[in-house]
Amino acid sequence: MAEMAVSLAVDQLLPLLREEANLLKGIHKEFADIKDELESIQAFLKDADRRAVAEGENTDEGVKTWVKQVREAAFRIEDIIEEYLIYTGKKPHDPGCVVSLNKIAHLIKTLIPRHRIASEIRDIKSHVRGIRERSETYSFERGSSSSGGSQNVQWHDPRMASLFVEDAELVGFEEQRDKLIGLLVEGPKERTVISVVGMGGQGKTTLANRVFNNQKVIRHFHFHAWITVSHSYRVEGLLRDMLQKFGKEKKETLEMDHKTLIEEVRNCLQQKRYVVVFDDVWNPHFWDVIQLAVVDNKEGSRILITTRREDVAMSCKKSSSVHVHVHKLEPLSDEKSLELFNKKTFPDFNGRCPDDLVEISCEIVKKCKGLPLAIVCIGGLLCSKGITTALEWKRFSNNLSSELGKNSSISKILGFSYDDLPDYLKPCLLYFGMYPEDYAVKPKRLIRQWIAEGFVKYEKGKTLEEVGQHYLTELVGRSLVQVRSFTIDGKVGACQAHDLTREMILEKCKYLRFCEYIGEDSELVSSGGITRRRSIKTTSDASMENTEGSHVRTLFFFLHDIMPTFSTCVEKLPKKYKLLKVLHFENAYNLLSFPKSLGDLIHLRYLSLEYLTIGNLPKSIGNLQNLETLNIIGTYIRIMPKEIYKLRKLRYLSGTQLKLIQTKDGIGGMTSLQTLKKVRITDDDGVELIRELEKLTQLRSLGLTGIVPKHERALCSSLKQMQQLEKLFIDCHSFDDVIDLSLVSSPPKFVSKLSIELKLTKLPEWVQELQNLAKLTLRCCKLTEDPLKSLQNLPNLMYLNIDYEAYVGESLHFQGGFQNLKELILGRLTDLNSIVMEKGAMSSLERLTFYGLPLLKTVPLGIHNLEKLQVFQVRGNMSVQFSDSIAPDGGQDRWIIQHVPYVSIDALR
Repeated sequence: MAEMAVSLAVDQLLPLLREEANLLKGIHKEFADIKDELESIQAFLKDADRRAVAEGENTDEGVKTWVKQVREAAFRIEDIIEEYLIYTGKKPHDPGCVVSLNKIAHLIKTLIPRHRIASEIRDIKSHVRGIRERSETYSFERGSSSSGGSQNVQWHDPRMASLFVEDAELVGFEEQRDKLIGLLVEGPKERTVISVVGMGGQGKTTLANRVFNNQKVIRHFHFHAWITVSHSYRVEGLLRDMLQKFGKEKKETLEMDHKTLIEEVRNCLQQKRYVVVFDDVWNPHFWDVIQLAVVDNKEGSRILITTRREDVAMSCKKSSSVHVHVHKLEPLSDEKSLELFNKKTFPDFNGRCPDDLVEISCEIVKKCKGLPLAIVCIGGLLCSKGITTALEWKRFSNNLSSELGKNSSISKILGFSYDDLPDYLKPCLLYFGMYPEDYAVKPKRLIRQWIAEGFVKYEKGKTLEEVGQHYLTELVGRSLVQVRSFTIDGKVGACQAHDLTREMILEKCKYLRFCEYIGEDSELVSSGGITRRRSIKTTSDASMENTEGSHVRTLFFFLHDIMPTFSTCVEKLPKKYKLLKVLHFENAYNLLSFPKSLGDLIHLRYLSLEYLTIGNLPKSIGNLQNLETLNIIGTYIRIMPKEIYKLRKLRYLSGTQLKLIQTKDGIGGMTSLQTLKKVRITDDDGVELIRELEKLTQLRSLGLTGIVPKHERALCSSLKQMQQLEKLFIDCHSFDDVIDLSLVSSPPKFVSKLSIELKLTKLPEWVQELQNLAKLTLRCCKLTEDPLKSLQNLPNLMYLNIDYEAYVGESLHFQGGFQNLKELILGRLTDLNSIVMEKGAMSSLERLTFYGLPLLKTVPLGIHNLEKLQVFQVRGNMSVQFSDSIAPDGGQDRWIIQHVPYVSIDALR
């Protein structure tokens, strides 16, 4: 990690040396000398870092000190470069910034800060030279400064991995899964608690998740809720989570006190048979409070608790009013351990181990002591390394033995997996330490943050976002990052670090001074010394006032409500944290404004103000000429200041109903933009604005609202130029206006997600040419012709939503095709009275939803042919005849859906 700090410092120096060659040649030479010294140090750093990590507490103190000195010297260099750029008035890496050379030279020579900077640079040069000379004392091996821990990095298709992981994680759990399902759906009518107890990494959550999502369990209970408790929890937060799972609005629950929350939960559960999973409970007093909310309604309700602590399970037994079963997990048998290992390590061979590796595989598996997480981690590591010979495997096994000989804990196994990571992946994994426990982060946000930090390196022929996606795929493949959800096309929808992996990450963060965390108790969990990143999950003023910020580059706030004086602290933020590169706010509902001095943060690359109650951005935002990401989703910001057009490096701009003021050299000059959503097109300057959009040829995602008929020609012309576009959302100003989109002569061929929410004369023919289209939403289109014939041969269509008068005909006919469709939603089609599904159509369909079809009287007979259908939902404004015909207690057409594992009928009449 010291190598990473040095690498970032060198990355800062190189463009400075190129751009400032004619300025103050004395300082230029000092910077050049520092760069040379750093590059010499880099050759030894890999061996020093390896020794410091591998030897742990037994590491030579001199080596520890040397690595620490290198890291802090690199930080000093980065600080002084950025301070130098601030004082010279030059924006970092901004070739478009024209400044008089004579004026800058004069300022640097005459002003006191420039003298101090020059003195600091000379001091750093001397310090770095001393560090380089001391490296000879420790006999470090010279190595490549650019190589990583794994020499053979192989990218795997994340969609294939997702299918395989589910199968692999079930190994050894089949019998226990069936036993737990029996405890849930059978037994007494009284409320019953089942506690699953096992050590960390033993598979408690995996087992509980499989049981919770079992179709037999889903059908048996009326209400289902999964609540993650974790080490640090608040009862009110858990109760709010439960209410939201039962359909309450989040804002409504925020206004409830402790007593009201309990009463509301009880009311929701009173007449229902429910199952609630409380995952990862640590506190033995947890049940004392939560039992007041989960009412015993004598309906056969069940509580499933997972915990590492047996006293948590036993505390439930103290209550005479509850039945308790304690289910202790045992380590996997040698046979099951090997089966799991082989499935994870040899996916390309269908989980079959080559004959010459069987003996060594058994050796490795025994060292994992039956712990599924350890087995999966080691298996994922070996799979990603791509080593194939018995000799290489033997060497790996011996190294693992050496590590576990010092400490047989699972954290050592996870540490071994971390140490083997390529250098470019290590900071990416440690970044999960910036997020709260059990926080599921969306991949695109995470990757944008990695890019802003400088972790993602350019690769020829790929965007930074694509490279970052490869990084995440590799971490998932090594089982160091868990996938919480998948999108319908098999991509990662949300991810997080496993709780044990996170513990290892936090240990590494502390040792390496990667980041520090300030929790809700306002206690600073610091790594000591200089740290670059700070994550705050408290609204206490002390979190801002009593912490030093001049070295901080990244600042995260995870808030739910704020103290009145916190706004004052935020006003001081640009001055206190003047060198920030990444600033992320989330859920600060009562933060009403942002400081006018925001523009002083000239190094900022990533700014997210998600779900803040602010209504405008200061004009000084135009000074943030390094900004790459601006996320204002969920705010009240509707009009963007025209100064936004100065942000030529901006790649991502996302908000809600944003109005852009059209100016000369406006949005069309922001040619780095890849995401622009959702922009409200106004009637006055809309045509000019849309014409400007055709200059944004790098756009991957575009969302436009407020389209009127006079915009259609300009819109179709611009879409023709956006050949990199992957996601497109178009909404209208009035549902009475007819918009003609047929003029797009050459549609963007990479579009995978399309949403059209406006009135059409007919579905544009170019839609059926979108061979990569995976998700299609049609809303308010008022089509008179059945659109299915045009769509049925789209080869990659997986999701189709026809909603809210998108079709005003009486019949929909699925004649065939739709062979990859997995989810179909038909809703709010008030004229529809007939749906025909012929045999062979939608052969892959898994989820089917009907709602708001008041004229539909009978269930489509063709549903009986949908052999892969898992879920059939009926809700909202359906006819009495339809609901009664498929009622579970004697509906005449119930046989048509008898094969569907999960059927939900909640139709308002």
